[in-house]
Parts: sequence; C-alpha cells; structure tokens
Amino acid sequence: MKLLDKAVSVYDRVIDFMAGVAWFLVMAMMLLICYEVFARYVFGRAQAWAMEIAEYMLYFLALLGAPWLLKHRGHVRVDIVVERISPGARTLLNIITSTAGMLVCLVFAWYAGETAWDNFRRGIRMAQTIPYPKGPLLALIPLASFLLAIEFLRQTRGHIRDWKAMVRKEQKA
Repeated sequence: MKLLDKAVSVYDRVIDFMAGVAWFLVMAMMLLICYEVFARYVFGRAQAWAMEIAEYMLYFLALLGAPWLLKHRGHVRVDIVVERISPGARTLLNIITSTAGMLVCLVFAWYAGETAWDNFRRGIRMAQTIPYPKGPLLALIPLASFLLAIEFLRQTRGHIRDWKAMVRKEQKA
C-alpha cells in the first residue's frame, strides 16, 4: 500500500504542476495579447506570430489544466437530472459515468499517441507562420488523456466505496 500512496502523491504533484504551468500560460497569454494590441495601435502593424503563439498557449492550457480540473470536480455537470434521483441511483450513475470516462480517455490516449508518434516519425510540421513540428504538440494529448483516465479511475474507486458504505448502512438498518 505504501507504493500506491507514493504513486498517488507523485500523480497529485504532477497534475498540480501542470495546473501551475496552465496558470502561468494564462498570464503569459494575457501579456502577449496586450502586446499584440499595443503593437497594432502604436506601430500600425499586427504581429501575426503573437496570435499564433497565443493559440498554442490556449491549446496547452486546456490540456494541462484538464486533469486538475477533473480532480477538483470543476467540469460541467448536469445537476438538474442528478439531483432528482435517489442517492443510491446517483452513486450508481457516478460509477457508470466515471468508468465510461476512464475507458474513453484510455482509448483516446491510445489513438492520440499513435497519431502523435506518426506525425513525429514523418516530421510533419504545422502549416502556419511558425512551422513547428506537429508531433511534439500532439504528444500532450495522450499524456493529458492518460492522466484524465487515472483521475476517472480514482473517482470510480471513491464512488464504489460510497456504494459499499451505503449498502452496509442499509443492511444495518
């Protein structure tokens, strides 16, 4: 169990670090866009590379922040439906949706990994102002998807624990 606790601790630190990088990217993107607006109005010329860099930052921001957001249950939920069902049905629904989320993320990580590797191997570059290699950009998708799958697994385990506690409570009553 000590190894599992250590792995969970490392996982938590990794997604906290990724969220910190995402926060930094938000600040950097804000400054970059302010610079682009300033340059356009003061110097009379737009900086095409600035908006392209901001697009890359937005891409990284979404992928780096998603596992942390899921851990803190910050994703959108349809509470109007969930709040109207019994606690037992809600827990069962949470088990099903968390398991489905985990499976979807694992499949997505696999195929995204294959695509990233293929783009990396073939040396495909982005067709934009900055012709950056596409493989390294795509490599973040399987990483983020795998971390999301781990978080869904953690949530599934928690919902199963809740289910078992509910069953024990009903048996005692």
